[in-house]
Amino acid sequence: MSKRRIGPFEIEAVGLGCMSLSHAYGVPPSDADGAKLLNRALDLGYDFLDTASIYGVGHNETLICKALKGRRDDFVLASKCGLRVGNDAARTTRFLDGSPAGIAEVLDLSLTRLGVDIIDLYYLHRLDPKVPIEESVGALADAVKAGKIRSIGLSEVSAATLRRANAVHPIAAVQTEYSLWTRNPEIAVLEACRELGTTFVAFSPVARGFLADGVGDVAALAKGDLRRHMPRFQSPHLEVNLALLAAFKRIAAEIGVTPGQLSLAWLLGRDDLLVTIPGTSSIAHLEENFAARDLVLTPEMMARLDALINRQTVSGPRYAPAMQASIDTEEFAD
Repeated sequence: MSKRRIGPFEIEAVGLGCMSLSHAYGVPPSDADGAKLLNRALDLGYDFLDTASIYGVGHNETLICKALKGRRDDFVLASKCGLRVGNDAARTTRFLDGSPAGIAEVLDLSLTRLGVDIIDLYYLHRLDPKVPIEESVGALADAVKAGKIRSIGLSEVSAATLRRANAVHPIAAVQTEYSLWTRNPEIAVLEACRELGTTFVAFSPVARGFLADGVGDVAALAKGDLRRHMPRFQSPHLEVNLALLAAFKRIAAEIGVTPGQLSLAWLLGRDDLLVTIPGTSSIAHLEENFAARDLVLTPEMMARLDALINRQTVSGPRYAPAMQASIDTEEFAD
């Protein structure tokens, strides 16, 4: 598969989301094992790594710095600001901060943790409703002028917000959840990205591990696993979705690929410009995901998968109300 463009860079269609090396899904690996996975990724040919200041409250950026010292020229580096953690004892209270001062502060912290002078792609992690998007993007544009970042991205924003932002400074990328079971970008954002020349980056492309057959028993998930609080992983929605997964797995076996690869192949075939960033803490899954770049599904298979798993057949909203409140991405009118 030929490489795809993001801002001024050409990258592989399958990048690496690094969040699970620090928190969110299961028990994070040790730093030594995380470093092995990151280096294996570069050895395989991964050339796009996605992190954020909030992942592990800075741990993820520090891990990348230490693990890949001396290999900085081997990959395009993306990080994020705008979503922060408070100073409570457990350091779990999240809040939005898209203010110019907040963006500048977090950016300098990220540069230090990453051990770099410039970050290739820097996202506003979430839209801060207290701050006009023009002000937040203006601060990021100032960082471009100062030589601290090369390009600007936005995460979980609507098409309208993207257009307002792009009027201030070209937006290189928009990152939003997209997979067979999360179709919100199809409402308007994918079209807006094509119109503006913005690359769409699909996070959770295997449905937070669900379409890779990674979540069967929610009770067995680690205590802090984000999926414990997501409606689609709770009864009665889970039972409906597991039936869809069973049918999906049969199709994967029929054509001789893993369910995760089938999910990625559908997404890459759906839009020839988008980029995916599946995350994993397993080297075996890392290798499996990268091999999906070479899978091409027939139009008949694309349609078959589309008919099986879609917004009408999947049960449950993707976020609980508290989390949904921080999301600007369009919702389907049911």
